[in-house]
Amino acid sequence: MRTLQKFSLQNKVAVITGASKGIGEAIARAYAEAGAKVVISSRKQDAVDAVAADLRKNGFDAVGIAAHVGKLEDLDHLVKKTVEVYGGIDILVNNAAINPVFGAIVQTDEAVFDKIMQVNVKGPFELGKRVYPIMKERGGGSVINISSIGGISPEPGLGIYSVSKAALISLTKVMAKEWGDDHIRVNAICPGLIKTKFSTALWQNEDIKNMVLARQPIKRIGMPDDVVGLALFLASEAASYCTGAVYMVDGGHVI
Repeated sequence: MRTLQKFSLQNKVAVITGASKGIGEAIARAYAEAGAKVVISSRKQDAVDAVAADLRKNGFDAVGIAAHVGKLEDLDHLVKKTVEVYGGIDILVNNAAINPVFGAIVQTDEAVFDKIMQVNVKGPFELGKRVYPIMKERGGGSVINISSIGGISPEPGLGIYSVSKAALISLTKVMAKEWGDDHIRVNAICPGLIKTKFSTALWQNEDIKNMVLARQPIKRIGMPDDVVGLALFLASEAASYCTGAVYMVDGGHVI
């Protein structure tokens, strides 16, 4: 197989959560261009339908399936519907996440803590469990968990979010160890500050933005497309010997 062919996702089925915008949407579009059949998932059906329709308009194979990753019945529906439409799942990108609070951990109440953990950790855990037997039956697959540099080095004001992303990194390693014999690879991507709607409060704040850039060798805020190349690599045969790894896309922020 030639080098570029190793990056092809032809005839693979990819499910991406949080894919109606930002990093998730950018990954979904890249996978479609690489030949994958793409399931666009997020909480609102109209939002996922819009992205899927745009992909189909451009000649790609895509469908929108709404799901709240914090609700088990939604995860059941997402997996069942994907199998009905495409026959299986080869790639799972756990990208959906929330951070409803900015402040010190002593200001974070129990309900907010539980909500963050439910979506950012339990969601990927439960969805991964549901996808595992499908990938095993198909001879393997790739799971990519979108964590954060906050999971490696906690960010000010993002305490519990950082804790959840650290847990997701650990979950990635556990999945990789337990699922390797079934040829299922599991890796984590840790973006730095990426210009998305999710992180608006950070990159629109000049003080925070300047603080971030002061620490980085690459003096700019990242864009969703900056994450795409690594996500494509990890989903493809080019990464067939990579599992349990944690990759930063952060302009060198954590050096």
